[in-house]
Amino acid sequence: MLNKYPMWKNIMVMLVIAIGCFYAVPNLFGEDHAVQVVATRGAEVTASTQASVNELLASKGIAVKRSELEKGQLLVRVQNADQQLLAKEVIADSLGDKFTVALNLAPATPKWLESMGGSPMKLGLDLRGGVHFLMEVDMGEAIRKMEEAKIADFRSQLREEKIRYAGIRNNAQGIEIKFRDGESLASAERFLKSRSNDMVFTDVSKGEDFALQAVMSDVYLKQIKEEALQQNITTIRNRVNELGVAEPVVQRQGAERIIVELPGVQDTARAKEILGATASIEFHMVDDKADPNAAQSGRVSAGSEVYQRREGGTVILKKEVMLTGDHITGAQPSFDQYSRPQVSINLDAKGGTIFSDVTKDNIGKPMATLFIEYKDSGERNADGSVKMQKIQEVISVATIQARLGRNFVITGLSHGEAQNLALLLRAGALIAPVSIVEERTIGPSLGAENIENGVQAMVWGMAVVLLFMLVYYRGFGLIANIALTMNLVMVVGVMSMIPGAVLTLPGIAGMVLTVGMAVDGNVLIYERIREELRAGRSVQQAIHEGYGNAFSTIADANITTFLTALILFAVGTGAVKGFAVTLMIGIATSMFTAIVGTRSIVNAIWGGKRVKTLSI
Repeated sequence: MLNKYPMWKNIMVMLVIAIGCFYAVPNLFGEDHAVQVVATRGAEVTASTQASVNELLASKGIAVKRSELEKGQLLVRVQNADQQLLAKEVIADSLGDKFTVALNLAPATPKWLESMGGSPMKLGLDLRGGVHFLMEVDMGEAIRKMEEAKIADFRSQLREEKIRYAGIRNNAQGIEIKFRDGESLASAERFLKSRSNDMVFTDVSKGEDFALQAVMSDVYLKQIKEEALQQNITTIRNRVNELGVAEPVVQRQGAERIIVELPGVQDTARAKEILGATASIEFHMVDDKADPNAAQSGRVSAGSEVYQRREGGTVILKKEVMLTGDHITGAQPSFDQYSRPQVSINLDAKGGTIFSDVTKDNIGKPMATLFIEYKDSGERNADGSVKMQKIQEVISVATIQARLGRNFVITGLSHGEAQNLALLLRAGALIAPVSIVEERTIGPSLGAENIENGVQAMVWGMAVVLLFMLVYYRGFGLIANIALTMNLVMVVGVMSMIPGAVLTLPGIAGMVLTVGMAVDGNVLIYERIREELRAGRSVQQAIHEGYGNAFSTIADANITTFLTALILFAVGTGAVKGFAVTLMIGIATSMFTAIVGTRSIVNAIWGGKRVKTLSI
């Protein structure tokens, strides 16, 4: 019998539409004004912190809608924007500088809906508001770190070759290597030139002072700067992704700068906490032969340096870096057999080899983990750039019990420290510190205006299309209008389901375009049905042939548009990518509603019946 769907196909259509509606519903609940509390530098947000914050807000007359403690972060929802600002000030004053307190917007989706996976669409920077940063990479620090690595390489290479040297140090020109005699200098120059093609060596001896100056070549300097920029871009992107900021924009600008946009972050303090955590670690051997009393007065050997311990006191470490965080490929917080927090570290192949070689010669000796962090000091350099403050703390000192390889653990941390350190190490260490040279905050009010204008454009466009279809195609036009409405609901539902999908202002334009494309499919089908009726076909045959013959045309047009959108998604960034995502989802849902959805309704009304006329 023509034009009768089997029961399973009707159930499938209803199920797909029901799922789309379910995931679109959370977008009706809006957002709550909230305050987010995150621990920093060894502190920890616990249930007692949550209780004290709730009591504090109650004492100040600030009504708390909901308080949630999840993954070491506290989110307190309040009634309005005024209470949000007041709550932030009160909490920040109470908790002190070991916690970051930031404004936020949290989805107001009911708990029962959240538990079933329902969540609203993520909005881009232009709709939700957020922060925009222009960051500059400290290339001088990147070059300095590379020079320190070269100094360590020169020391080990000259020792292996049994070439005696008097000292190696940095100076304004580069790296200076001193020797006791000209023969050692000549041997070292020949050997190092053969091993270091990226360095330019010059004999700068004066009288009895035998010295060799090593300077990085222009090509090598350019390579270092390019790698520093690219690694910092990757690290910042990973770090933002780890911390759950939806659809950030992280891209380069010029030779030394990075643009970062974070949708949904309401204040720059929280954003700086995310991006300014330029933490890394280094492993040094403890100088156990140094005199602690002499160290207190600042007298230590040239190869050692005094560092502060996080829990208090000082420790003397050798300057030579055994291993840096650059070789870390994985870091996970865990607990040892006595339920003490630790961080399990995984190294890459090169790092594992280096660590194995170093530790095998130092079994039974103490090794320190040095935590390094760069923060904005609030001051400016002479050139106007932000002056960064370097904080160095020894977070653990442990005796090497056996030869270590690519997997080992760091102990001596609190639970909060272990969580934070693992997150930062997973995201990677910045090869050089970054400073914020420009920052802009885009308020939610501007985003609300953009949403309102975009929705108005969509509503008027929809109204015109719905009216035209109803007048021109009558009963079939009504069916097309139902399918068009369901198509929009399904686009919103799918956008809400996909974790990486973000609605931007160009995305709204994509949704408006989808409205036109969705109704275009119905127009093609209905015109084919009219042609079949004019050719003398029966109603059932006209419906069957209309849907069957129009399918290939609709499919061809939509597939080519989908491929174009896919290319835009692959090569585009920011707004272009947001438009492409919405367009691809809209094409897929419009094909379903225009072909399968409307046919299901048409079959239910006219299918298998003796009908002489159609309302088309």
